[in-house]
Amino acid sequence: MIRLQPIYELWHLWLKFDASKTLYMKKILLAIIAFGAFSFAFGQSGHSAHDGHNHGAVTTPAPADDILKLRETEHDFSKIPQGKPVYYDFVIVNSGTTPLKLDNVSATCGCTTPEWNRDPIAPGASAKIKVGYNAAAEGFFEKYITITYNTNQTKQLKIKGTVWKAPEGSAPVNASVDFLKKQTL
Repeated sequence: MIRLQPIYELWHLWLKFDASKTLYMKKILLAIIAFGAFSFAFGQSGHSAHDGHNHGAVTTPAPADDILKLRETEHDFSKIPQGKPVYYDFVIVNSGTTPLKLDNVSATCGCTTPEWNRDPIAPGASAKIKVGYNAAAEGFFEKYITITYNTNQTKQLKIKGTVWKAPEGSAPVNASVDFLKKQTL
């Protein structure tokens, strides 16, 4: 909670001083306000300055007998053009002796879209989680995708990259984008 008493006292001091001291008080008050604004702006954590909605995720640690194996947990798209969605398939393997059920696959924001098959994965079999990123905001991005499986276990995937500003003006129609949009698992 912010204490307003010191600010109130400064305001009264400011009003009581004569014109020669007013400039001095204005500078002090301006410095206090600037310091407060600077502290507030840089005190925010967990967000990227570039995309305005970069969120971290918290996951529960997987037990030693974990049956969901990931070939990789992170993908770097590197540099991608602004306005062009990109996709990557993460491969998961059921290393257990019972079917593996993916209960949910969720992203930390709406610009990241995971797609997966809701059918159980047989022992020894593999499946794909297709993760799409809508490259609307220019700059660096880092997004987290949480896999919830077998009711209460979780694992986390991460995608990252840098979106570069697309040139202005019209470009030829790209038929492969429409083709990719129609693709399913």
